[in-house]
Amino acid sequence: MAQVKDLVCGMMVDTETAEHKLEYKGQMYYFCAPGCKKAFERDPEQYISGESGGHHGHHGHHHQS
Repeated sequence: MAQVKDLVCGMMVDTETAEHKLEYKGQMYYFCAPGCKKAFERDPEQYISGESGGHHGHHGHHHQS
């Protein structure tokens, strides 16, 4: 079981059970929610270049209704 960081929101995601993933330039990226994947698809370089940085803003997708 491997844990990787969702580059969009900073959450840790399990690579074996992640439902939202995307291959970009030969590298697989994992996301906790479809909104994070869509944000990454819009501007992947922003998130890759900021990989060592912090949170990229709160987007509220972790709230269940």
